[in-house]
Amino acid sequence: MRKKLLYGSWILLYSICAVAGFVVKEPNTLQRVALFIFSALFFLPPFLLLINTYRQQNKKTLRFLRWISGLSLLLTLLLLVANVASALGNELLGNVLYALLVLLSVPMIGSHQWFFSLLLWACLFFATFVNKRK
Repeated sequence: MRKKLLYGSWILLYSICAVAGFVVKEPNTLQRVALFIFSALFFLPPFLLLINTYRQQNKKTLRFLRWISGLSLLLTLLLLVANVASALGNELLGNVLYALLVLLSVPMIGSHQWFFSLLLWACLFFATFVNKRK
């Protein structure tokens, strides 16, 4: 697949998952399934990019995927800790930190399956360190 199409679909899925993260009400079963499918589809473009990167030996795209996934994991950790720490602070700070968490750790909040999202981010991150043996 072409890189531009993969990046474009990744941005579209990011937008859908980010909006889903701001949905306040509790989703019903059908909505939960749809949110889970969108969160799983969110990781399809980066993994296809990763496969193409290894086929073409494109180190620039590999570094980009490593940085994106690593930053997502790091910022998620920092924002989770900050959200817990802000429980004693004022409500505005908590709301701002939660909004940042929703935007920077897509699709974790929107999918309501935190472990699944973190696992796939970690898999993407560690997959960028695999070396081909000669």
